[in-house]
Amino acid sequence: MHIPFVDGVVTADQIRKSAEAVAEWQLPSGMIPWIPGGHADPWNHVEAAMALATCGLIEEAEAGYGWLADIQRPDGSWHNYYVDGGIEDAKFDANCIAYIATGVWHHWLATGNRDFVDHYWPVVEPAIEFVIDLQTKRGEVIWARRPDGTPWSYALLTGSSSINHSLGCADLLATLVGQPRPHWQTARARLIDVIANQPDAFEPKDRWAMDWYYPVLTGAVTGEAAKEHLAVRWDQFVMEDRGCRCVHDRPWVTAAETSECVIAHLAAGERAKAEHLFVSAQTLRDDSDGRYFTGLVYPELIHFPELEKSTYTAAAVILAADALQGANPTSDLFTNHT
Repeated sequence: MHIPFVDGVVTADQIRKSAEAVAEWQLPSGMIPWIPGGHADPWNHVEAAMALATCGLIEEAEAGYGWLADIQRPDGSWHNYYVDGGIEDAKFDANCIAYIATGVWHHWLATGNRDFVDHYWPVVEPAIEFVIDLQTKRGEVIWARRPDGTPWSYALLTGSSSINHSLGCADLLATLVGQPRPHWQTARARLIDVIANQPDAFEPKDRWAMDWYYPVLTGAVTGEAAKEHLAVRWDQFVMEDRGCRCVHDRPWVTAAETSECVIAHLAAGERAKAEHLFVSAQTLRDDSDGRYFTGLVYPELIHFPELEKSTYTAAAVILAADALQGANPTSDLFTNHT
């Protein structure tokens, strides 16, 4: 593995510094909170662990996965938000639960450590089964269960798109360990079909950028259709030379969304736009500590949330740098959907 860098934009030393800043806020339990004293959720926690592994911080990354294994419920699930030593939000978000498969597959690509895969297969398998149990007959995945086990009444496009990618990683893991799960493949095919062809299956969240680019980022929409999909709302979400808005009706640029949008455009074969976006994301970098501010509001240039620098934001930038550089086995995890 090579620590990523992007010529003329960020050096490998700068990216490593960002990963070390994430590790600095990791708790002794292995949990990686958004900010010191804040909460963690399984999705962003895994994203941070992937960023740590990408930069060679393998021990810290594996401590992160160890925390998830330690707190996994008997049914394979995790609660939505945790704080140090407790639970903040007890519902069960399907997308957050599925993302362990993406993380374990990424770690395998980064390390080639088969013992790690064998150890975490019993964590991945029940998590994916929990998620598939929330799939409707039409194919979308209901976004969450309440603490009492009752499901919500609707699905979310961003969440279902991310689950699609996690199902692909889970299928690869199943093949690797010699325990194929054909019903996972069937579930994923149904999910891709509804994402690509039945947008009315999801609760309307059109103001959020993630609903725009996630079908491409996660491989549900590919090829020329992906380029067309991204082009339709580029002007609505991208502020020229500033980055990607979190929501289209507010001039609030966020480094995480901008970085994910980088990867989505790489997946669609639009490298020039991806590079342009990545440069924009660096306006949110604090080079004194390697961290990234979560967001910036224009034209006031006010950081929102106030002066917040989040671990998941730095992680998204690191993964975008890895995708742009293309030198690691992990680099095309979100860009090569063949």
